[in-house]
Parts: sequence; C-alpha cells; structure tokens
Amino acid sequence: MKVPVSKPLFSELAKENILDALNDKAISGLFGKYIPEFEESFAEFCGSKYAISCSSGTAAIHLPLAAYGLKKGDEVLVSSLTNMATFFAVMYTGATPIPVDIDLDTLNMNIDDLNKKINDKTKAILVVHLFGHPVDMNLIMKVAEDRNIPIFEDCAESHGAEYLGQKVGSFGTAGSFSFFANKILTSGEGGIVTTNDSQLNDKIRNIKSLAFGDEDKFQHKDIGFNYRFTNLQAALACEQVKNADFLVNKRIEIANFYNEEFKNYSDVINLPQQKNYAKNVYWMYHMVLNPNEKLFNSRQEICDRLGEKGIETRSGFVPFNLQQIFIKKGMTRPEDCPNASLTAKASFYIPTGPDISSEELDYVSTNFKMILDSLL
Repeated sequence: MKVPVSKPLFSELAKENILDALNDKAISGLFGKYIPEFEESFAEFCGSKYAISCSSGTAAIHLPLAAYGLKKGDEVLVSSLTNMATFFAVMYTGATPIPVDIDLDTLNMNIDDLNKKINDKTKAILVVHLFGHPVDMNLIMKVAEDRNIPIFEDCAESHGAEYLGQKVGSFGTAGSFSFFANKILTSGEGGIVTTNDSQLNDKIRNIKSLAFGDEDKFQHKDIGFNYRFTNLQAALACEQVKNADFLVNKRIEIANFYNEEFKNYSDVINLPQQKNYAKNVYWMYHMVLNPNEKLFNSRQEICDRLGEKGIETRSGFVPFNLQQIFIKKGMTRPEDCPNASLTAKASFYIPTGPDISSEELDYVSTNFKMILDSLL
C-alpha cells in the first residue's frame, strides 16, 4: 500500500467551475467572475472585511508588509520555526527578520523570548499559526499594543483555526494564507490576504497587479508586483470554500483518530496539542520525539522504516536560526532559539490529507506502532 502525506480532495463542483471559466475564456488574473466570488466568500469565512487573492502564500505575506511600508533598517520579529517563505517575505521589503523562539508544546511564538528581543527598531511582529494551532493572540496583542506595533499573521497552515472562537487572519493588521496543493483549502498554488483596513486593502490590490494607474493604466502609481491569482485558480478555490467546514473537520477527525491510536506513546512522543483557547485544525499530524526519552534520535530510522512500508512522511521545518545561509551572513546563531533547534532535530509528520481512507489510516497507525514498539 502507498499512502502519501496528502492528496487534495475536490467535489464535482470544482470541475464544473473550471469548465465554466474555460468556456468564458476567463483564464487570467485580470478578469473573471470567480475571483471576486472567492475573495468575498473567503473574507466571510475568516470574519474579515476584505480578502485580496494573489499568486502564492509567500506573496500573501509579502504584500501587506510591503504595503505597510516596511523598509531597510526596520526589524520584524518572526517565529523561528516556520517555512522559510515567512522570513523571505520580510527580506523582500529590505527589513531584517529577527527569529523568536517557540514554546515546546504548541511550537508557536514564545512570549518571553518575544519580550527579550523587542526593541526600538522593531516595526512589526509576524506570528505563525503553525501546523493548524493558533498562537495565544492575547499575549502577543498586549505586547504589540503597549508599543503600538502592528501584528501580521501567517495563517498558511491554519485555514479555519480559531482563537477564543475567532478565526485566525482576523486579529492583526493583515492575515496571509496559502492555497498550495497540500493545504487544508487548495487551488494548487495561490494565496490570499485578509484585512479590516480599507486603505491597506486598496494599496495591496493595486501593488499586487503592477500598480496600474487609474486614468492612464500605464502611468503606474507605485512599484508593483505581478502577484495575480487567476480566475481558473479561483474557480477551484470557490469550491474549496463552499466545502471548507467538511475539509477542516476531516483534518480534525484524522487527528482525533491518531490521538487515540497513539495515546499510549505520549511519554516518548509529543503529540499535537489543542489548548483550551484554541481550535486546532491539524494541517498535518506533526509529532516531536521527546528530547528526554529513548527515541529522540530515531526520527530518520522511523521515517525510513515507514517509507519501506509505502507510508510517506516529512521532516519538520528547519528553523531560521539553523539555516546555514543566514548563519554565514551573521544574521543568526543556532543558540538564538534553543527550543526551535531542539524541535527541528526530532519533528516529523505522517499522512493527514483529506482523501485518506479508513483502511489507509489503519495501515499507517498499525505500522507506526509496530515500529515504535520495536525501538522501545
């Protein structure tokens, strides 16, 4: 049996939408009915006033930072453990990202380290709702409000996640989502920015499409980007938003199954958590081998042996403070974020996609437990 980490799941409506867009010849990012429909439905889904579609999750992080006016000399505090797209987007503006360590339970930004690293150069805080678990936003917002610093949210892995009943992407100055093929909602590629700020909405809409002029299109209003989201992608995305509750609940159902199956191993593996303030949507079932237990150095063997059974896995992200390209530039040191470093050595995830069958789930869990038992 072959079980991939994730496969997308579409209904017949997706095919109908795609054919409709093709029949209308509406395949670019400049026109087509599905783009505004998707933006409006996703804004409603997140509880935000505005949503601006774009070409990728990385673009969705970059656009609000650029529109806000971050520049060289500014510092942005960023959770160290994340896909490096989060850090790259900050660098595109010329600003300097400063890695902030994580909590070992949720793997999200650590408030104590945030307080240590904030200073007069700090112009923004960029939180990451990692692997589907929301950040404890009240703690972060209190720090930001005391210093009048904006918060930006990387929600690439957390469609539908909630903090105290409120959807992520609706707290900060802007939220950023990805629609890559393995995300909870997907259009293959693409992203979207959510915001409640009308001026920021207008600027992002302009600069994402080459900052064309109003009266004379080719008298550009600003330095723009070609970050458009096509009507074909929006046709897929509209179907995904319509089925959002099902797709989110499917991930939760899978995580609940794994939690029950692996509960007897919770002393050697830190299983995904759900804090009492959170609705975790479990983008991927991500585990960390307990650093104080026997299996801590066994990640590669576990993943290799699962691979021999046809079960695909992925190692967790390498945090900013362990990225050699940035260490060599003197931008960070491994010891800057010890919790992120510890997690990076022992984290991985197993198949979690919405198209996984009950037979495949049983196959994954049975083989995983057999491997663990043989190593303990």
